[in-house]
Amino acid sequence: MISGAAVTAAPEPPDELRRAQENALVELLDIPDVAGELGDRFRAAGHGLYLVGGSVRDALLRRGSTDLDFTTDARPEQILEIVAGWADTTWDTGIEFGTVGLRRGDDTLEITTFRADQYDGRSRNPVVRFGDTLEGDLVRRDFTVNAMAVEVHSVPGERRFVDPYGGLAALAVGVLDTPATPEESFADDPLRMLRAARFVSQLGFTPADRVTAAMTAMAGELTRITRERVQAEFTKLLMGAHPRRGLELLVDTGLAEHVVPEVPAMRLAIDEHMQHKDVYTHSLVVMEQAIDQEEDGPDLVLRLAALLHDVGKPPTRRKEPDGRVSFHHHEVVGAKMVRKRLRELRYPKHVVDEVAQLVYLHLRFHGYGKGEWTDSAVRRYVTDAGPLLERLHKLVRSDCTTRNRRRAAALQRSYDSLENRIAELRTQEQLDAIRPDLDGNAIMTLLDIPPGPLVGRAYKHLLSVRMERGPLAPEDAERELRSWAAEHL
Repeated sequence: MISGAAVTAAPEPPDELRRAQENALVELLDIPDVAGELGDRFRAAGHGLYLVGGSVRDALLRRGSTDLDFTTDARPEQILEIVAGWADTTWDTGIEFGTVGLRRGDDTLEITTFRADQYDGRSRNPVVRFGDTLEGDLVRRDFTVNAMAVEVHSVPGERRFVDPYGGLAALAVGVLDTPATPEESFADDPLRMLRAARFVSQLGFTPADRVTAAMTAMAGELTRITRERVQAEFTKLLMGAHPRRGLELLVDTGLAEHVVPEVPAMRLAIDEHMQHKDVYTHSLVVMEQAIDQEEDGPDLVLRLAALLHDVGKPPTRRKEPDGRVSFHHHEVVGAKMVRKRLRELRYPKHVVDEVAQLVYLHLRFHGYGKGEWTDSAVRRYVTDAGPLLERLHKLVRSDCTTRNRRRAAALQRSYDSLENRIAELRTQEQLDAIRPDLDGNAIMTLLDIPPGPLVGRAYKHLLSVRMERGPLAPEDAERELRSWAAEHL
């Protein structure tokens, strides 16, 4: 579970305290000047303008945010009139939903008319209906921490903080709750259940008990959402600061069955060392250890590979005659499963290919063991990994979760040895771009043959020789080619 203690909605503070908190808070918020300027224009036109949603939440959390989202009682055509001559550019691609986008200098802003939408309960597409009150707009938002607003203009001391659903109190204690009942909120838009797990990962929040209960009861509603939207939220979850917590929430509520069912399925498999609770827990630990090795920020490919590297274990689980459990060729099966799942989630081809290849290769190192690999085997390891080699290093090292310190140290020493051998070979030859010593043109000239399949076969033979023996002198390469040709031409 996410935490041991039960979590309920944040208590409401007394009105006097709440107003004092709000007044002090508004003065402390770092609201961009462009928001004040824009608010003045709306105020002069007789309308209110409010910074809203994640923009307010992130300002309160002192998180950097490039998004500036506003809501107003003005209708879209009135918004366009108010910003005319002030905005450098406007666009109305979302105007049917009441949203006008604009750019002023380096700032990009979105302004949306108060909404009071209704949903059909079958899709996530609302019947758009404009609202007349800010409170009515805020109640339709996903979570209370995103249902706060600040009236913006440039007059000191007159900005108004609006928090009708206790978002500030919830933010203070890190609780994720909904303005309306979670059943109403998730029925309107089931994607909000996945967003809850994403906020757990990104912000470290804990969902209120009633939110978790509704997610569990309504998990099947996620099938109403397109795969592209599901993938976008799942990716944000994985790239968050606490992805394990978000994933555990998905699994515990049953939502994972509709996103990555292979992950909860790993709870059924005990790993071959018989020392982990299950392969599921092991995979979460491996992901955390891989994250600890990231050097340039979150790495989606590495995180996916770490999470999914053992998904082939449940279908390959076998009990051997000696009582041990085996998972023969689970890396091959797992790579195929990963390809199928990531394609189904509409991940880009390069992500699918790279994650699947890492899963396929993650066990290769274990043949190195006692240093019996030849230089040829090291070359093949590097060549098969290609540009994924550094990620493969991190994945393999992260895959060591044994509690036996001596065994863990031995595995790390073995991998240190492999990396040292790779480094040594790199100083001797172009290890990262291994090619035959003769290219296609040289092969055709020496053998006096035209382009075609025969050239490809000769090329593959020379590549195999290069792998086994390392770089050849030109005369040795030509001799090898002629010897091969004598048998195959």
